[in-house]
Amino acid sequence: MMTKKAMTMALGLTILILGSEAAKAASFDCDAKELKPDEKAICDNRALNDADVRMVTTFELLSGLMAMGSRGTLQDEQTAWLKKRQECGADSACIKAAYDERMKQLGETYKNINRPL
Repeated sequence: MMTKKAMTMALGLTILILGSEAAKAASFDCDAKELKPDEKAICDNRALNDADVRMVTTFELLSGLMAMGSRGTLQDEQTAWLKKRQECGADSACIKAAYDERMKQLGETYKNINRPL
């Protein structure tokens, strides 16, 4: 298992590597013909786009650290969160708050991962 310091370093490195990609697209295809209002707002707003990339990168790192049985719960939480984000429509403040909340939840999930002594 990774230590908190190693996790932070890995996340930072991943963000640096993805930095140029973050400018181009969020975690979904911004060029898709039928974007939902929240997705369009994310694609049109650099700060929201970056928040999306940070969230999905953190989610993927956590998924890799978790035991198989816990991954399903994490995925279910992510699906529920995406529905909540979609309810924001094009409201950028609402979307930002949703990302802030999700990052806090993912941080708590990381703190609760079972680690060997």
